[in-house]
Amino acid sequence: MKKQIFILTMLVLSATSIFAQTDSTKGSFWKPFPRMYEVRQAFEMESLFPMFLTGGYHVGLGYRIDKFRFRVSVINGGTYDAEPAGTKNSSPDFKRYYKTSPGFFFGYNVWRNLEIYSYLELHTFEIEQKSTGLKKEIHSTDIGGGLSYQFFIGKHIYLQPGMHIYLRSDNSANFNGVIYNIPNVDIAPVIRIGYRFWSNY
Repeated sequence: MKKQIFILTMLVLSATSIFAQTDSTKGSFWKPFPRMYEVRQAFEMESLFPMFLTGGYHVGLGYRIDKFRFRVSVINGGTYDAEPAGTKNSSPDFKRYYKTSPGFFFGYNVWRNLEIYSYLELHTFEIEQKSTGLKKEIHSTDIGGGLSYQFFIGKHIYLQPGMHIYLRSDNSANFNGVIYNIPNVDIAPVIRIGYRFWSNY
């Protein structure tokens, strides 16, 4: 009887061990195998989805090879006011809206899904004077950098919160004698939702 219990126990433990090894090889929904940051190549599509809440849109397409990541995007901020993101010379008398503008990004994964990147964005801003409702456009070539992390939900969907800094040269608009000066620096938190639709390990 003791021998039978011992043999049965050993069989159960062996089966459990084999199952655990097989399960770890397959991974799980929250911890896929191989891990998402081990990808060699991938195509991704993403969106700065809060833009949709303000009547605008943002769409980005990205390609990753090893630790390098390239993205192109287009943004329209709708009624989102970017002026409060400006530092120093940000003006409470004006609003600043993203009109349809392209951007080009180059990133590097420094650790797992932690990405540091630089970018060039060819922004068109619509400036609105609050007191009169008068609007004018300013074109701005913005450069900058960002830091963000991809949090994967399964193998395809991810959230990518981060922080951006935008740098630009002096530019202004004249509102019947009142001069608006665009901030030289914007600092803004961002969050993107994305989908990895192809990958190669």
